Amino acid sequence: MPKTTQYNDLVGKLLVAMPGMGDPRFENSVVFLCAYSDEGAMGLIVNKTVPDIKLDDVLDQLEIVPGQGSTGIGVHFGGPVEGGRGFVLHSGDYAGSAGTLAVDQSFGMTATKDILEDIAKGAGPEQSLTALGYAGWGPGQLEEELQDNAWLTVDADAAIVFDPDNASKWSRALSKLGIDPSHLSAGGGRA
Repeated sequence: MPKTTQYNDLVGKLLVAMPGMGDPRFENSVVFLCAYSDEGAMGLIVNKTVPDIKLDDVLDQLEIVPGQGSTGIGVHFGGPVEGGRGFVLHSGDYAGSAGTLAVDQSFGMTATKDILEDIAKGAGPEQSLTALGYAGWGPGQLEEELQDNAWLTVDADAAIVFDPDNASKWSRALSKLGIDPSHLSAGGGRA
């Protein structure tokens, strides 16, 4: 299925879950869309953490000596697909390795161990968040969900994406669209 022109510009945007999403894993979620192709889409939830897992735990499991910059940092629930696989969403200042996907000038995503080693040494990106798992959509699935009013899209903003205050990200993303979350309805319609 060819990529639909109206969705070509979704990479690097935030998907903001509408009330009534229907899937509790995505309720009030903010997803940074990392990739989109004819095969589907891939993103990371940026406003939910995995309970009781810290970045130091991940580093320890990978036999990387934690550094001062990793202490106490939570690990995000990136999504329900491949929950044991790690991803680092980061600022565009980190070129990293061949495993780094430059999403745009402001954001990159790396899924290789070297970025965690660099973060532990204090040589990583200026801003980052580590996630386990990802949100994935098959061909045409995301477009269908957008047409069904399951998601709103907004330009990504590093101040929202990397802010440690996960609880406010959903409402702040909606505010960028000029939407008061209290005015949203779980039901939707089409004109």
